[in-house]
Amino acid sequence: MDYGVAGTLSLALVDDAEIRRVHRQFLGQDTATDVLSFLLETEGEGIGGLDDVFGEVVVSAETALREASKRGLTPEREVALYSIHGTLHLVGFDDTDATSCRKMRREERKYLMIYEAALGH
Repeated sequence: MDYGVAGTLSLALVDDAEIRRVHRQFLGQDTATDVLSFLLETEGEGIGGLDDVFGEVVVSAETALREASKRGLTPEREVALYSIHGTLHLVGFDDTDATSCRKMRREERKYLMIYEAALGH
């Protein structure tokens, strides 16, 4: 349990149209984006009947596919990166200035290494 957080994380893979809708509905921005994070901290029954859902990460699989192709990466790795990035936001990381961005990128690399090791890469 890293960062003192326990609970279930909900991960939704959606297309650009859906993430744009969610972005508009909850953040007032009428644009598609790569990932959105929502801290929920529910008690009792949460999303889909799961107990203690602490957050939801919404990833645009369509954006991941497009960006992975541009960057020469696998779509799975790009989705993993977005998922990690969104989860790091939920545990308090931010990327609004150079210092916090460096810290977040370091954590992203750490968790991508763990992800890739688990896959045997």
